[in-house]
Amino acid sequence: MSGHSKWSKVKHQKAGTDAVKSAAFTRISRGITIAVREGGGITDPEKNYHLRLAIEKAREVNMPKDTIDRAIVRASGGDAGSFERLTYEGFGPGGSAFIIEAQTDNRARTVSQIKYVLEKNKASLSTPGSVKYLFQTKMQLDPSVEAKVRELVSELENLEDITSVQTNV
Repeated sequence: MSGHSKWSKVKHQKAGTDAVKSAAFTRISRGITIAVREGGGITDPEKNYHLRLAIEKAREVNMPKDTIDRAIVRASGGDAGSFERLTYEGFGPGGSAFIIEAQTDNRARTVSQIKYVLEKNKASLSTPGSVKYLFQTKMQLDPSVEAKVRELVSELENLEDITSVQTNV
């Protein structure tokens, strides 16, 4: 019966789901760390609203309690590195605008990844404040440009450090 191992089939599916879970857990752990730090080091979810929201998000994706607790301890102990929130603005296909928010421990890596994805999709970073005013109104684009914008947003959201991407389309 060689070549008919059940594990040989399961391992490929498991690898895919494990990669998705790992990325989600990493993103949420960073959110917990930032919530504790921005909350003045308060590790009690009853007293730290942002921490409570981060823990609720963790429970939504079935993150183990032990992993949540480790993230809280790491944030309060100061050995978590220095995560920071960053906001980048850019212009994409057809004059579309983007606000890209990230949580990262390495600003250079994150901006490099963002620039790569933007340039690959014929978009670019802009100076701070050059895009935010555009979010009062929505643009209407032809379907081909709108598809390009959706593809760009999808690629940006798949980057590990990105927490949200907003566009005026």
